[in-house]
Amino acid sequence: MKLYINNNRLAILVVLSLFFSLSSCTKGKNKSLPNIIIIYADDMGYGDLGSFGAKGFDTPVLDKMAAEGMRFTDFYSVQAVCSASRAGLLTGCYPNRIGISGALMPWSRKGLDDDEMTIAELLKQKDYATGIVGKWHLGWQKQFLPLQHGFDFYLGLPYSNDMWPVDYDGTPVTKESPKPWKSKYPPLPLYENNEITDTIENLDEQALLTTRYTQAAVDFIQKNQDKAFFLYFAHSMPHVPLGVSDKFRGKSEQGMYGDVIMEIDWSLGCLLKTLKETGNDKNTLVIFTSDNGPWLNFGNHAGSAGGLREGKGTSFEGGQKEPCIMWWPGIIPGGETCNEICATIDILPTIASITGTRLSDNIIDGVDISSLLRGDKNARPRNKLYYYYQKNALEAVRKGKWKLVLPHKHRTYEGLLPGNDGSAGPTHIVATDTALFNLRRDPGERYDVKMLYPEVLEELLLIAEEARTDLGDDLTGRKGINNRPPGIIPETE
Repeated sequence: MKLYINNNRLAILVVLSLFFSLSSCTKGKNKSLPNIIIIYADDMGYGDLGSFGAKGFDTPVLDKMAAEGMRFTDFYSVQAVCSASRAGLLTGCYPNRIGISGALMPWSRKGLDDDEMTIAELLKQKDYATGIVGKWHLGWQKQFLPLQHGFDFYLGLPYSNDMWPVDYDGTPVTKESPKPWKSKYPPLPLYENNEITDTIENLDEQALLTTRYTQAAVDFIQKNQDKAFFLYFAHSMPHVPLGVSDKFRGKSEQGMYGDVIMEIDWSLGCLLKTLKETGNDKNTLVIFTSDNGPWLNFGNHAGSAGGLREGKGTSFEGGQKEPCIMWWPGIIPGGETCNEICATIDILPTIASITGTRLSDNIIDGVDISSLLRGDKNARPRNKLYYYYQKNALEAVRKGKWKLVLPHKHRTYEGLLPGNDGSAGPTHIVATDTALFNLRRDPGERYDVKMLYPEVLEELLLIAEEARTDLGDDLTGRKGINNRPPGIIPETE
């Protein structure tokens, strides 16, 4: 009997051991894969982080992240405005390739098409938990919302925090629709998953957005700490109207704008603290960047382009060149600076490479930059870039240190008095001719050297022709051969 009991106990122990082993494998079946966090600021300028030369406010968490990770000095958004830049980030494509340009207004019937693979859908191949907190801006109608594009969870605003809402019965507004609110800025719908669960009624409530988003992001990490997760944290700030909680109001020498950036830095600190508490700090790639440059005519409520030319809404460097920091302990060497050309469209194929996931069969414009993340000094994954703005206008091309600006009309902030305390100053439209800039010597794009380097001019003109054939160009009336349509809601619906 005693022997029987021992054997029985042994059998039970073996079964329990096998059960817990299988349970552990199931629970952590993809835990060898890295977590991915992308933090996307809104309208932050190239000069708005301490490690990129910011003055008058502190960003200690981001500065530490740069010291422990990699700072990218030649990193670009592929269009200098909200919706298009987000489309590029999430799909790895020039936004005009997939029919998205500019900023989608609430009366727009466009959105991200179902046939486009987002980073979230890419990572679903490996059973990642996927969440987005913050601003979406790729179509507000239900069929365009994040849960229809691979995300498990969404909390945030469907568009920019200065836009007026649609009627909640689903009827789109138009430019002529009545605006019954009394304040300068309207109430905003706050979505949780596919439903509006709250409204942001005034600027006092907007001041709490960063805190609310941060708590939701922390909750998402905690809930999914035992499996691989992807978190896309798209801040509504520092897009105007600025909002900052009492924790940081009045804390910076740069006024409210500096306060807002300090709160964004605090928010990142909360996420990194949560990663450490959950044991995920050594297995998470964190990327911080911005959607486009600063909205300069808002004066003291705008950021700094860090000496670059122009800002948001232009294809000059101040509009599309962004601060970027990437952090991944044990993989990305600490304290490194990468000066190679990189762009938001490169993030998707890079994530595909490091997670072993399969890219869409569609044409993808991004390139894998994982060699740069690992510190390969000889890697040159990208040497050219196209600059589009508004619809499908090819305004510039880049190869190596050379940038060719093509003839076009553009918004300018120069020579005009900016606004103050939340009011916009004027801009005007000017025309520019063909110009060649050496961005290594002249990052501010002030000295046209096309007469000195005719062979470079010819080489970049050929690259422009490649772009026009592939993607088209409104400025020369060209139709691209590889464009894809956006999602569209028919007028009859």
